[in-house]
Amino acid sequence: MAAHREAAHRKPRQRLFTGSAARTAATLALAGAATATALEGSAQADPQLTTAQVEAKVDRLYHDAEVATEKYNGAKERSAASEKALDALRDEAARRTERLNTARDALGSYAAAQYRSAGIDPAVRLALSSDPDEYLERASFEDRAGDRQAGAINGVRRQIGDIARLRSRAEDELAVLASRRADLKEHKDTVRTKLADARKLLATLTADRRAAYERSADAAHGGGAGQSVPRGSVAAPNARAGQAVDFAYGALGKPYVWGATGPSSFDCSGLTQAAWRAAGISLPRTTYTQINAGRRVSRSELAPGDLVFFYPGVTHVGLYIGGGQMIHAPRPGAPVRIARVSDMPFAGATRVA
Repeated sequence: MAAHREAAHRKPRQRLFTGSAARTAATLALAGAATATALEGSAQADPQLTTAQVEAKVDRLYHDAEVATEKYNGAKERSAASEKALDALRDEAARRTERLNTARDALGSYAAAQYRSAGIDPAVRLALSSDPDEYLERASFEDRAGDRQAGAINGVRRQIGDIARLRSRAEDELAVLASRRADLKEHKDTVRTKLADARKLLATLTADRRAAYERSADAAHGGGAGQSVPRGSVAAPNARAGQAVDFAYGALGKPYVWGATGPSSFDCSGLTQAAWRAAGISLPRTTYTQINAGRRVSRSELAPGDLVFFYPGVTHVGLYIGGGQMIHAPRPGAPVRIARVSDMPFAGATRVA
């Protein structure tokens, strides 16, 4: 995976938002203003909120849920890494304990034999030998045996110390894991709360207004777009990029599920990770780590297979397919689809391979 440091730190050119992107940016700003006039911890609609303000607040809740989803994905990845490290430490401690027990058994057998023959001091026993050559040979053997047993005892002591250190490291890793699991739960709860609040707010609208909102949100995230770019009409720069694009096309219509990486459902970064995994390349799990997983490219340089990122904080990602369009997993209720890159505030792009 090529990565050019200079390009990786180049900031994408700032652009004024137009069209759908302008609507999205304005919506987020309006939602922030609406928040000041509504109870933040509740999804109950304030009678003073207009329909537009309710819709803007729902937009904001969906956006916040996606931010929390990426934090959840990162916490889940870190938690999995801690679990793996803890398992490795425990396995190593178990192996060393087994070797320690074997060494202790050997020492125990030696000690038992010494006890059974300890009635005569070894020096006296040797001195009583009638054969001087045998005496010298046995004396040398006893000395060597004593040295070996002293070494074995020291080895056991070292093994005990190593196991104690391994167990201490395992306890530290267990504490890290507990902290990361707490983060995971916090982000999971945030996602669920934001989505529940969005559903409750939408329920305060009339059926016609809900349908109109869904159509509007659908259009803003690319619903119905992409028919002008037939599959394969824009060549990918290499075979792996082509494989990633093919996977993304195969995912069209599959549902958005936060935290999902396929094969039956995806969130935004889960889709791009799965697409490139199908091409034999492992991407990190979150949007804010995927943006650093390759060489940064400008919007004018985009080629099929590039990752395209959106919003301040880099909270959304799609897979570019050419013609100014991408395939992405938009949000709950909106399946994987083709959308225009211009539909959302552009934050940058990365070429993985």
